[in-house]
Amino acid sequence: MEDLKLSLPLIFDFSFGQLEAIFSDLNEPKFRVKQLWQGIYIQLWNKPDQFTNFPKTLRDKLFNTFSFDSMIPEKILQSSDHETVKTLLKLYDGRAIEAVLMKYDQRRTLCISTQAGCAMGCVFCATGQMGFQRNLTAGEIIEQVLHYARLLQQDGERVTNIVLMGMGEPFHNYESTMQAINTLNDADGFNLGARRFTISTVGLVPMIKKFADENRQVNLAISLHEATDEERSKLLPVNKKYPIRTLLDVCRYYIEKTNRRITFEWALIAGYNDDVDTAKKLAELLKGLLCHVNVIPLNPTANPNLKAPTKEQTIIFQQTLENNGIPCTIRLRRGIDIQAGCGQLAIKHNPPTNMI
Repeated sequence: MEDLKLSLPLIFDFSFGQLEAIFSDLNEPKFRVKQLWQGIYIQLWNKPDQFTNFPKTLRDKLFNTFSFDSMIPEKILQSSDHETVKTLLKLYDGRAIEAVLMKYDQRRTLCISTQAGCAMGCVFCATGQMGFQRNLTAGEIIEQVLHYARLLQQDGERVTNIVLMGMGEPFHNYESTMQAINTLNDADGFNLGARRFTISTVGLVPMIKKFADENRQVNLAISLHEATDEERSKLLPVNKKYPIRTLLDVCRYYIEKTNRRITFEWALIAGYNDDVDTAKKLAELLKGLLCHVNVIPLNPTANPNLKAPTKEQTIIFQQTLENNGIPCTIRLRRGIDIQAGCGQLAIKHNPPTNMI
């Protein structure tokens, strides 16, 4: 497939106010901006000629001013249970990302990428082993959502939840991530409530503080995975810069500022962090925090040394936490057969190299 050339600015990169300024320069009335906004984010139009409520002169201006696509669906995989769809999206500069649609009863949840690759280097994560390529723009983050929204629209369905847990560290691309959420949250457009978003971070302390100070209603999930600095640093190199105590201090700050609960994600790895003693250490660490733990039995990656524990061991870990006063859920695994689960997203020509 040929590369997509982005010769004009991507329309999804612009806020409503920015579009008003552009339309003013184009000598177009302000009410047209609202029509444009609703066409993009409610009708889900992605071509200038779909805006039949515009005169042809304005449709021509749109065509000559903006690009309406910056990525091409190059490969689509569906899980055997038909509940998960993973899409490889080729970007205009030849790089690629993956995004996932997951169906849970009445929920239609998207797992969206914020970067091509990732700089965090977590050893159990396929994306982390790709290395960092570049940040996505706000528009590129939004475009993933709109891609799936159009697919769901064909079946009379809509996106109900968005998790920024795909490729990349969202807080490493903070401004673009927040701009994308602002646009998708806008009541006059896509209108997805703030509490329908979840941001997952490995624990970039300054950005968590910034996020707390903004007092958003967006859900926060933190990848913890180990209860001691020695062990966590082996899995997550970021722990050397922001050790557990520093991370938990900013978590307390976040809870005090927002009165919102934090989810701590725990990739359960057989022989590493799945035993009762570790669960007890974790419970002691989190004692008194408004939080819960989301246990995720490790999904298979190219690292043969890391495996998920048995179902029985997973339940024992959960019960140990709950018996020690920490609420805990076990995440339902989806899309494992198409490598669409947590930690599995990667572009195949960048194989993992850092194994333990």
